[in-house]
Amino acid sequence: MKNDEALNSTTKLYKVLKALKLRVPIEGAFIGLFSGLIVVAYRVLLGKAEYFSIKVYTFLNHNKIYIPLGLIALILVGYLVGIMVEKEPMISGSGIPQIEGLLTGYFKISPLRVLIGKFFGGILAIGAGLSLGREGPSIQLGASFGHLIGKLFKKANLESRFLITSGASAGLAAAFNAPFSGAIFSLEEVHKNFSPLVLLAAMSASVTSDFVTKIFLGHKPLFDIPGAKPLSIIPFRYYWSLVILGASLGLAGALYNLTLLKTQDLYSKVKSTRKRIIIPFIFALIFGLTFPQILGGGHGIIHQLLRAEIALKMAILLLIFKFIFSMISFCSNAPGGILFPLLVLGGLIGCIFARIGINLFGIDSTYLCSFAVISMAGMFASIVRAPITGIMLVCEMSGSFNNLLSVSLVCIVSYLVACLTGSEPIYESLLEERIKKQRGDKECPYGKENEKIFIRYIINQGSVIEGLLVKDLKLPTNSLIVSIERGIEEITPRGNTKLLRGDYIIILSSVKEETKIRDYLGPLCEELPYKP
Repeated sequence: MKNDEALNSTTKLYKVLKALKLRVPIEGAFIGLFSGLIVVAYRVLLGKAEYFSIKVYTFLNHNKIYIPLGLIALILVGYLVGIMVEKEPMISGSGIPQIEGLLTGYFKISPLRVLIGKFFGGILAIGAGLSLGREGPSIQLGASFGHLIGKLFKKANLESRFLITSGASAGLAAAFNAPFSGAIFSLEEVHKNFSPLVLLAAMSASVTSDFVTKIFLGHKPLFDIPGAKPLSIIPFRYYWSLVILGASLGLAGALYNLTLLKTQDLYSKVKSTRKRIIIPFIFALIFGLTFPQILGGGHGIIHQLLRAEIALKMAILLLIFKFIFSMISFCSNAPGGILFPLLVLGGLIGCIFARIGINLFGIDSTYLCSFAVISMAGMFASIVRAPITGIMLVCEMSGSFNNLLSVSLVCIVSYLVACLTGSEPIYESLLEERIKKQRGDKECPYGKENEKIFIRYIINQGSVIEGLLVKDLKLPTNSLIVSIERGIEEITPRGNTKLLRGDYIIILSSVKEETKIRDYLGPLCEELPYKP
């Protein structure tokens, strides 16, 4: 009876996959279209809010008698954002760990509440000057729209997850004007594996979203600004310095991750969400009156870096205070991301490194901006631990692949050094923290507890599971491997079937057992969510 169930389920699985291959690109384009529109609206309104806040801080700086009123206003805005986060905790932070948790079955999320809460909460928080990025929220906005469409049209869970992935890719593409980075991010960070179907969904959504963004916001890359210096190709004679730069960024990324987690621990002592989120709003006023350059995501700093306008001492000051304010802002759980602020920090480190190199080692000042931009990718690789996305992202934002080799070298070195320090990828650490908080929630993350699902894993080279027999796997009760994909061959597994690297194992289980399976197989092999 059990074998019959497995056979029927496998047959159903292949029929579902065949139909999905035709629908996924079309659905991805649909999600990309509307996710792009949502993110464009978010960017436009956020830009207006940031412009307004700059005017307010300038006014307060010249009319200090009104500072108490400004403080009261910011406390009220912070209190309002705190209420929003309290009512819907999934809008806190960047939103990327929430997406990963949703796709792996750990979280139950209301997409409409998240979509509305993140949209307006992010505008209030970032618009007030908190050192947060719009890019993480844009990814969550896109993913939430995909999730919402899946629910409205009652899509099966496998298809719904492709819609969520499409939305996440579209969100990043629209936020950075970087369609290829949007697709790669879904493969490298969200799914942590390659899948043709995921690539189809992500690519179609990203390209469509980028098309929409360019219609409304223009065709220029993000770093194409008036007065920007050309990004000269770094010659081979300076490659020794790139290795040192990469190692420095690896250490900086590890320090960033450690500090962020420790700061979150400090914030956890403030039990009230509303009071916790008010704290960065008060600091926003302080910095708005004393050091306004560090407010917001940091686009102004990037513009100065690309124009080579930042001297060594100012770069050091900006790095220190931007780092501090980013920790204060993000760790409060206010709605906003870390992606752009960490790129800013990386750019400042590159600027400092280049300035020192110019003064002490005779490095040509022509390459100052190139070092700054390359460092952004290295910082991304060391913190997020997604080097391919970092490489592609910086190339797309700059509109040039001329420094591809230099960027790749820095990213590889920074990635390796960050790994050697024992630092965990930041989004994985944040996801683990959220999962710990969710453990007390006994509500099943997806639908009915006994609903049958398929979960798909790939066996990677050198993983613990490689070389084991099927019978050696201790899966939860009522869960079994129903199929093994080995190249173009489909294998019906038996107890003595040996598991080889590159195999995709497909497990039939229930929603109730999903997290148990993931907790068991997660350390053994990287996972790819797979569910009809």
